[in-house]
Amino acid sequence: MGTDRVARAFIGSFTTAGGRGVTAVAVDEATGALTPLDSSDAVTNPSFLVPSEDGTVLYAVGETPEGTAAAFDITGPVPRLLGEPVSVRGSGPTHLALAAGHLVTANYDSGSVTALPVRPDGGLGPASSVLAHHGCGPHPDRQQEPHAHQVLADPSGRWVVSVDLGTDSVRVCALDAEAGTLRPHSETVLRPGTGPRHLAFHPAGGHAYVLNELVPTLTVCRWDAERGALEPLHEAPVVEDGVSTTTYPSEVVVALDGRFAWAANRGHDSIAVVALDGAGEKARLVTTVDCGGHWPRDLTLDPSGRRLYAANERSGDVTWFDIDPATGIPTRAGSIEAPAASCVVFR
Repeated sequence: MGTDRVARAFIGSFTTAGGRGVTAVAVDEATGALTPLDSSDAVTNPSFLVPSEDGTVLYAVGETPEGTAAAFDITGPVPRLLGEPVSVRGSGPTHLALAAGHLVTANYDSGSVTALPVRPDGGLGPASSVLAHHGCGPHPDRQQEPHAHQVLADPSGRWVVSVDLGTDSVRVCALDAEAGTLRPHSETVLRPGTGPRHLAFHPAGGHAYVLNELVPTLTVCRWDAERGALEPLHEAPVVEDGVSTTTYPSEVVVALDGRFAWAANRGHDSIAVVALDGAGEKARLVTTVDCGGHWPRDLTLDPSGRRLYAANERSGDVTWFDIDPATGIPTRAGSIEAPAASCVVFR
């Protein structure tokens, strides 16, 4: 929560496709309803956002060929830039995360990961480290080179994990908090041609779920934080057998109690409900439900864990769902217009 104590969320969007940039919205905590407040288009294509731990600063990538990251002060009614956007020294950043006093970005087009120091006021310093990925995959169009799509800190806080669609792999690296350098530690290769896009950890910390974009499956992995090692166990589908619609999964989130995972499916325009066993080691598709729009690029749980929010990029809306706590099945509860929406985050 920010200093004004009003429940807020923020929507990122593609300004080059008619989006408003970063939009602040009020959240009705009783119903989950969103009400747009104000927006800032100070950054081109702020497609992914992450708030600071204290909820006073919001960080955004600028998903452009030049590749930038920016910090916004969100203590007031309108997101306000904290200094100018900073180069990530990479192209097409698609995701970002906070780790070890730095903002880390995944740069899709250049296939690299960048660390930028976070200053005491929450602003960003120049890039302190850029780690280039290497390799390719069998897909003739999508995997000719590395494409880092997501980056996040593991639950232990010891490692930075990056998911690379182009190389069918997940990389683990260490980030030196003092020097700001990224050091490669390990790489886990997944099934060739799956095109891993995003990953989410089980709340108990011992498993991770990698959502694949080039095939509609979820790869269940064991995670060893002591060794910084990821071990693939099995794949589960995120669409039903016999679906002919070409499907490009985009985002996976895990329930706060670890009983379910949900995946957004672009093309099929659905949300997959996946049941997890008690250990988090087995995943089973339960059903899919309509995402409430077209091309769900992002899926987010609210802080209570009772609602899901889908950012439907091509229909230009954010739709929210109430989750049945017994079955994990979402039921549509409302939506707002949000042109070219690409993500939703809560502070």
